Amino acid sequence: MNALILAGSRPGAPDPVAEAAGTAHKSLVEIAGQPMLAHVVAALRDGEIDRIAVSASDPQVRDLAISLGCEVLATGAGPSASVAIGLEALGAPLLVTTSDHALLKGQWVRDFLADTPGGSDVAILLARREAIEAAMPGSRRTYLRFADGHWSGCNLFLLASPRAELAIDTWKMVEADRKRPWRIAARLGIGMLVGYALGRLTLADAISKLGRKIGVTASLVAARDGLAAVDVDKPADLADARAIMDARPG
Repeated sequence: MNALILAGSRPGAPDPVAEAAGTAHKSLVEIAGQPMLAHVVAALRDGEIDRIAVSASDPQVRDLAISLGCEVLATGAGPSASVAIGLEALGAPLLVTTSDHALLKGQWVRDFLADTPGGSDVAILLARREAIEAAMPGSRRTYLRFADGHWSGCNLFLLASPRAELAIDTWKMVEADRKRPWRIAARLGIGMLVGYALGRLTLADAISKLGRKIGVTASLVAARDGLAAVDVDKPADLADARAIMDARPG
């Protein structure tokens, strides 16, 4: 099992977390005395993953990745393009996460891999709203509302087989529509759109159907710990992550 950490920069305005912390890149922001990227690398190694690559363009982030014993890969035009580069370089199975997943634990990685159904080409870890609110009361996340609950992404993806390459173009579409689930349903056909509108479409079915449409077996995996959905997108998230990390043993 290999892993890819996405540590690119979105074009446009400066990242609010990096700007608030006074660093060149969000990956370099310190939590509990270590840059965020270092926490992610440590968690992956604790999750029994040895070969780790970091997709980054910022020179300081690339240097940090090398100092942490990681390979460095070029970034693409967006996250999905960077994943395509990573899959070509590292092969499958490939675990994908992000450098701002500062709270990541090795146990979450092991649980995700253990809970992924056999035969999956692609698996996505998501957390139920109730699990997130139980783990972190007051947390404000963006939720996908489906018949089987309200879900938030956990920035953990498994490209389990070479066929996962077929899903990368669809990943671009999901990136664009991630806050408009009705558009994802519409791409699956009028029946799925009607089912979503009537509150009958489950997210598990939508992911499975989307996978079949592109020729892969895609699975939703429910996170055991709601904190798996908490990343560092805003300065308020950084304050929360620091408080949680400071309270962790060791």
